[in-house]
Amino acid sequence: MGQKNQLWWDLPPQETFLLNKEIYEIEDAAYHKTVSELVKLLDISKILTVPVRKLSLGQRMKCELVAALLHNPKVLFLDEPTIGLDVVMQKVMRDFIKTYNEKFEATIILTSHYMDDVKELAKRIIIIDTGKILYDGKLSAVIDKYARNKILTVTFGAEPNQRKLAELGEVTSYQFPQAVINVKRQDTSQKASTLLKEFPVADLTIEEPPIEAIIREIFSGKE
Repeated sequence: MGQKNQLWWDLPPQETFLLNKEIYEIEDAAYHKTVSELVKLLDISKILTVPVRKLSLGQRMKCELVAALLHNPKVLFLDEPTIGLDVVMQKVMRDFIKTYNEKFEATIILTSHYMDDVKELAKRIIIIDTGKILYDGKLSAVIDKYARNKILTVTFGAEPNQRKLAELGEVTSYQFPQAVINVKRQDTSQKASTLLKEFPVADLTIEEPPIEAIIREIFSGKE
């Protein structure tokens, strides 16, 4: 997936599918089975006879996927598969990629600048900078290795002592009744306990920093 299209612009998607069937020499039974499964997964049965030029970007992306997957490739390279899509279509595309991976047991290599793609789809990630591999391993291990802080989001039932609050960690934002505080990972339990004991806390959540922030840490060489 990328910026190049293989669908014939003035013809319906199903015509491109038939052309690819012949190019890949797919038997009739296998072709119909695969098309049926992919069309169902992507919910595009109603647009198969509509000229490509009349389809939305999201609809074209779905049809591009079908055309690319007719021959059931064992290795699939996806370059920015959600680029230009709205948030609803991004989720649809991610759900499809995940389902396809599980159903057809294909290896998927995904290139993306969207961290949501990475978080939702990748178990193993490779971070490359100017041709050098900075990290190769599990996504979960990146967080454990590079994330120095955790984020405490606190909702107060009454106005807290802001000076005392600042002693707990870095208060990155405060607008009553909510405050966001960065604390060192190893101090998270102790800081959360202090908040609950000494402040009028109505609600408290503890989160990992955004994956974007962790990636910035890696690229900046802060280890």
